[in-house]
Parts: sequence; C-alpha cells; structure tokens
Amino acid sequence: MKRILRNLTRFEKILWLCSVVIIVAGFLVVRSDEWLTLVASLVGVTALIYVAKGHVVGQILTIIFSIIYAFISYKLRYFGEMITYVGMTAPIALLSVITWIRNPYNENEVKISHVSKKTWLYLVLATMVVTFIFYFILDAFNTANMLFSTISIATSFGASSFTMLRSPYYAVVYAANDVVLIVLWVMAFMLDTSYLPMIVCFVIFFINDIYGFHNWKVMRRNQEKA
Repeated sequence: MKRILRNLTRFEKILWLCSVVIIVAGFLVVRSDEWLTLVASLVGVTALIYVAKGHVVGQILTIIFSIIYAFISYKLRYFGEMITYVGMTAPIALLSVITWIRNPYNENEVKISHVSKKTWLYLVLATMVVTFIFYFILDAFNTANMLFSTISIATSFGASSFTMLRSPYYAVVYAANDVVLIVLWVMAFMLDTSYLPMIVCFVIFFINDIYGFHNWKVMRRNQEKA
C-alpha cells in the first residue's frame, strides 16, 4: 500500500487531498446524515486519481464505488443510474481489471493503446444499441428524469468501454458523463438539500477526469518514446 501511495506525484497528492477536503466540507455544510454519499464520493475520487495514473487499483475502487453509488441511486428512484452502475459500469470495470493486468507497461502503469477507426465505429453502434434497449428498461421502471438518465447510459457505456480499451478518451467521455450527473443531482438537491455532497462529488470528478485525459496523453507519449 505504501508503494502504491508513493506512486502518486506531488501534484496528484495535492489534487486528491483538495478533492477530499472539498467533498467533506460540502458534506458538513449541509449537515447531512447521508453518510453513504460521503463514502461513495471519497471512494470515487480516490479511484479517479489511480485511474488517471493508469494503475489497476483505480479499477478495483471503481467497482466498489459503483456498488455504493447504485444503492444511493436506488433510494432516489434514479433507476437508470442504479442499473447503469450495477449492470454495466461495475462489470466493465471488472473486465478492465483483467485487461489492465494483462497489458502492463510496468508494475505501476497500464500500456496505453490506440483505438482503431473500426473499433470507434463498433463502439458508437454498440452505444446506440445499448442506449436504445436501456431506454425501455428505464421507462418500465418509471425512472425519474428520463432524458438525463438515458443520456447517462450512453456516456457511461462509452466511458467504461474506452477504459477497458485502455484509451485516453475514457476521461473525455467520463467528463461528459459528470456533467450529466451534475444536472441529475442538482434536480435531486432541489428536493432534498442533503444531496449537495453528490453535486460537489461530480464537480470534483469532472476536474479529475480532465486531469486524467491530460496525464494519459503524457503517459502515451512517454511510452511511445521508450
């Protein structure tokens, strides 16, 4: 564990620490008793730091986050989020653990790949099919905020797929997903102010995903030079 922590740069440690402080502060400001939202946020932001490093522990934490977040979504009748994270994000994160372990650059970093045009086409088609199918599933469950819940399906599937494919574009699509989730949780906040930490959580996620895209581009350049 100490070796894993040492693997973070000074900037990444500061980014993680600032993220944690802001998330905890947001939780304390509203004096929320939804402790599970705090746990999910802290696990999620820690996962993002290690995913941005290309370290497999980030995917393991993503699985844990997905399970907790799905339960929170269930309580709020965001069945789209619940189904997405239990039925899609968590399983793909598990597959990502396998693919990352099988494709190491070194003991602390995954080998970053280029996604071919054909793979891009297949991924776009798969995303459309998955979104189409899930729309009717969400409708059957009388899901709240159907439009944004459906968009979240598409962005989550694309982001998870790019992560499994070891592409830097995972972070771009996850950033788009963060924006969608910010909108969803703002709607929830309007009904219950205790959900402010979830808004703060995904704002922090957005910042971390932007860093993740930058860092993966840098890592890929360094890997190709080597």
